[in-house]
Amino acid sequence: MRLLDARTAGPLETGGDTDGVHLWEAGREYAAAARRLGMSVVLHGAPPDDALRRDDVPAPVREAAADPAFLACQPSLVLRLGPADVPRHATVMFNVHLDTVAGWWPPSFDGVRFSGRGAIDAKGPAVALLAGIRAARAAEPALGTRIGVLVQAVAGEEGGALGTFGTRPLVEAGLTGRLNLFCEPTGHRYLPRATAAMTACVRVRGDDAVDDRPEAGHNATVLLGFLGHHLATTLPGRAPGARVCVAGLHTGDRHNKVYGSGRLLLNIAYGDRECGRAAEAALHETVRDGLAAFRDGARGHPTLARTAQDADAITSVHWLKRGLPALNGPAADATWAEELLERDCGIAPWPADEPAFTCDALWMSDVPDAFTAVFGPGGLDANRAHADGEYADLAALDRYADELARILVAFARRTLTTPETTAPVHHATKGTTP
Repeated sequence: MRLLDARTAGPLETGGDTDGVHLWEAGREYAAAARRLGMSVVLHGAPPDDALRRDDVPAPVREAAADPAFLACQPSLVLRLGPADVPRHATVMFNVHLDTVAGWWPPSFDGVRFSGRGAIDAKGPAVALLAGIRAARAAEPALGTRIGVLVQAVAGEEGGALGTFGTRPLVEAGLTGRLNLFCEPTGHRYLPRATAAMTACVRVRGDDAVDDRPEAGHNATVLLGFLGHHLATTLPGRAPGARVCVAGLHTGDRHNKVYGSGRLLLNIAYGDRECGRAAEAALHETVRDGLAAFRDGARGHPTLARTAQDADAITSVHWLKRGLPALNGPAADATWAEELLERDCGIAPWPADEPAFTCDALWMSDVPDAFTAVFGPGGLDANRAHADGEYADLAALDRYADELARILVAFARRTLTTPETTAPVHHATKGTTP
């Protein structure tokens, strides 16, 4: 309840406010609970500024980071159970995010259900994770001695940051294991895939006009509305394997004015880089075709004639986010992990024909000799994640804690009976707080 009470929506969610972000406090609360289980703090701090000086960092994130307080108020926490020299092949890593979307309300618990921002995405799973570690350690003494556990409790998952300054620096620092589970709602099924997403902005920059003389200017509302419909109906067929979301459209709020400028946002999720590149090319092609169709249909209408004539000149496509990796399934030698999860622990796989979703697990795509999956209780839609009334049922969190305990015990016993030679994990210490 104290974790739910902490307001941890980041500046990207709250319009730039940094004073109201209580991620430091939430991290300290979580670390205090973990210490009672025998875990130690490896790192608690914000990443260096250069984490955001990369081409694939979303443009809104780079812009927000111009304020030094942006990174400073969004630390990530890494916890460890076991000695620092436990090799990577004998380590399990869990990743869970403590930041939330905006929209806080006082949390509540009625004995059955927790309600509050982050209840399912992902503070409830974060607490269940600690309960699972506690139960596993009681059942298997090798956990914390010969078998290591790492917990990444990160910021920067929400708000479109996509882990660029939360999860990615920790993965690149080697704070991973042979088995890596990302605690997101999956209905208690394990999902070894994570899509990436790119965001395009179709922008119109023309001349405004007064409502009495609409023909004197450009009507960005009509043009972007036409393009939005064209993209929604045409682009999915030209971008196989990608999921297209035609999102926000904005020109203005007044009724007595023709707005000559505006923007249309699209989010495109993809399962691998090749699919992403193909969808990017398809978007540009579809915008060009849409502009041609608009010109043909609007040039005979007096109030739209100027817009039709100048449509190509005043319309452009800008990428706010692109080039991110995607986690597109386990390697061929991942049979051991599938057997561990399904046969040893009774965890069902995510259906192959059900689309994956975007989360920080994408940063594990290029890590060798590792199995990564998304695994958590509840569902993003069923439990109203990102919406008013977000909740998590106690029974689901209890079940999740039991599942995590089974996974840890099974991993420990498999590892101890089939040892491998792997270099030790090199743990980052920069930014560690006492």
